[in-house]
Amino acid sequence: MFKVKSSKRVVIIGAGLGGLFTGAILSKEGFQVTIVEKNTTTGGGLQTFQRFGEHFDTGMHVIGGMQPGGNIWKICRYLDILDGVKLRDVDDDCTDRLYFSEDHTFYNIAKGREGFVSSLAQQFPAEREHLEHYVDDVLTMADEVDLFNLRPSKGNIGLLAEREDMLMAADDFIARHITDPRLRSVLAYMNPLYGGRAHETPAYIHAIISALYLRGASRFVGGSNHFAQLLADVVIQHGGQVVTGDGVVWIECRVEGGVRQVEYVKTLGGRVLTADWYISDIHPCTLLGLMREDAFPKSYRERLNSIPNTHSAFSLYIKLKPRSFRYINHSEYYMTRYADVWNFSSTERPWPLGFLLMTPPNEHQDEWATKVLVTAPMPFRLVEHWADTTVGHRGEDYERWKVDRMHELLAQVEEMHPRFSEAIEAVNTASPLTIRDYYGVKEGSICGFAKNCHHMALSQVPVVTKVRNLLLTGQNNNLHGFCGVPLTAVNTCEAILGTNYIINRINVCADRQS
Repeated sequence: MFKVKSSKRVVIIGAGLGGLFTGAILSKEGFQVTIVEKNTTTGGGLQTFQRFGEHFDTGMHVIGGMQPGGNIWKICRYLDILDGVKLRDVDDDCTDRLYFSEDHTFYNIAKGREGFVSSLAQQFPAEREHLEHYVDDVLTMADEVDLFNLRPSKGNIGLLAEREDMLMAADDFIARHITDPRLRSVLAYMNPLYGGRAHETPAYIHAIISALYLRGASRFVGGSNHFAQLLADVVIQHGGQVVTGDGVVWIECRVEGGVRQVEYVKTLGGRVLTADWYISDIHPCTLLGLMREDAFPKSYRERLNSIPNTHSAFSLYIKLKPRSFRYINHSEYYMTRYADVWNFSSTERPWPLGFLLMTPPNEHQDEWATKVLVTAPMPFRLVEHWADTTVGHRGEDYERWKVDRMHELLAQVEEMHPRFSEAIEAVNTASPLTIRDYYGVKEGSICGFAKNCHHMALSQVPVVTKVRNLLLTGQNNNLHGFCGVPLTAVNTCEAILGTNYIINRINVCADRQS
């Protein structure tokens, strides 16, 4: 059994990707870690569930940063879990395939700088030089973000460099390089992955996500839950514990002489857990509901409650008939109109404006897919009629509504894949209410708080809170997604251990083993 090198104890609320990465890092650094999760399985968006005899990932996972030398690859090497990660790289000549219904046009996006430029220049030959400058600017901008590159930083966050155009709107950044309005929309195709909004989403968000997948993307093989278990095992192997099926229902906070400090947390099952540090991996607005009103200053509470959330999603989990639909080793994006590529959060446009389709690979994947995931961004306002209901008690009108949305989505899928419905054996659906209730996420947001380049002080939530021994981690701080959340976990751990401590440890490990 690993001997704990420090008397420091940590309780982490939530076993999503952020809580697990934070717990694994701190465990490796000698902290005694207890992670408490309300669901029966760990992983948050990495969880899987079983329907119709198939295992489905709850989230749509496109994995970046896991190529050798990538930022998440380095963190996994530091945690000594690389050998257990099961990934399959997508095709180099087509990492993503786009379809715009407006003019029935497909676009295949290839890997790497040259591949990306050449694949789009085939359909936009007059824009080749502009595309080259655009890609170079994207890569340069991403390279200047210290945290993204796991470089030591002088600041506490290490997220932004002093480049002014990082905080211009992403759509303006694209337009600065590209003349053709259709190509501008094509280059924004991934914004459903980060909750992109016109005139609001900062350019650095777009650059980081774009650069990440330019370098290559992968998928989990045989389900994403194995990755969550790898992280949980790090905690357990270093003497910690991961408690599932017993969520935190109260956080006792003492306020004395202007100093705020967590005293203990209490779980639904009656556990009372004490620690030196408490870390929340749940939505910050959900966290507020677990504490007394004066645990945070009024201004801090109002600020958190006022930050807009990114869109939610409506998903189809489809089991296919045997040998009826071929496996696709890339992601597919459906878009309606070029002009609506930034409008996924809008309720003024008819839903659905588009979706992401994927055939997840199995352990021994052959030419035939066994299942398909379809995820369409959806504003939470479309389900507000049932906002006060609970799982299994939403009523017949809600069930009919879900069936209608399913058919609308399937009609769009058939534009890309004629007669697709004939391959379907069974379909399970999930709405923004499913996401809200299952993950405890405000408004079922899939990308956390929305970032606004005009109000960065509002939309940037530091991992350090107004309670001196309570920290935050997860997708609502800094960056979101499979790449952003582990980087935020590094940021959270360094709030305890010191700026650049973990980054230096990761880099020393990578250099030693390279």
